[in-house]
Amino acid sequence: MNKKVEFQDLGLIDYKKCWDYQEKLFSGILSTKSANRKEKKSNKTNNYLLFCEHPHVYTLGKSGDEKNLLVNEDYLNSRGATFHKINRGGDITYHGPGQIVGYPILDLDNFFTDIHKYLRFLEEAVILTLKDYGLESERSPGETGVWFDVGTPKARKICAFGVKSSRWVTMHGFAFNINSDLSYFGNIIPCGILDKKVTSLEKELKREIDFEEVKSKVKTHLIELFEMEVI
Repeated sequence: MNKKVEFQDLGLIDYKKCWDYQEKLFSGILSTKSANRKEKKSNKTNNYLLFCEHPHVYTLGKSGDEKNLLVNEDYLNSRGATFHKINRGGDITYHGPGQIVGYPILDLDNFFTDIHKYLRFLEEAVILTLKDYGLESERSPGETGVWFDVGTPKARKICAFGVKSSRWVTMHGFAFNINSDLSYFGNIIPCGILDKKVTSLEKELKREIDFEEVKSKVKTHLIELFEMEVI
């Protein structure tokens, strides 16, 4: 087992460029696993944790419904936004400036082989970060993500999740709204859920948030939960 994880903060990066980079790292880990199996070797597989922001973009998971995008391409162009169909789970979501996007590219053979536990750990890192700011958040039964006021008319999501895994190697991840322009969510039915709203840390605390501080807190909680050795 190799719990060393290479952390990279990619800053503001084009969605497709970052997706291609994820695919490269993901494929590299799978290649090592294939070679180990074929040649009966035990070379360690790499792990990565990428943080970034994206310019305005909507992404639709492989099981999603394109009807959940409520505007056409001309309107997207007028708002400086793009649209991509991608190979993660989940439906449609939005990424944009002011949002922490995290992409753990991990070989879960190095940690634990349980994709549900993996998702719960990602959620827990966000829940613990919100608690650092005095906010009590929770999970919503049957709906991956981190929410406030579940089961009430005020239910709202602050962090969305969508992952892909193959042979216990993960990619894609989470999108945590910090200082996000929430008006962009009005162009979609977020995650295909009609009756729930979306929020941000800035909206909940009614002040602009130190973005780098939040990133540091999320990273710390992920390290502790997964028992990572960050390099």
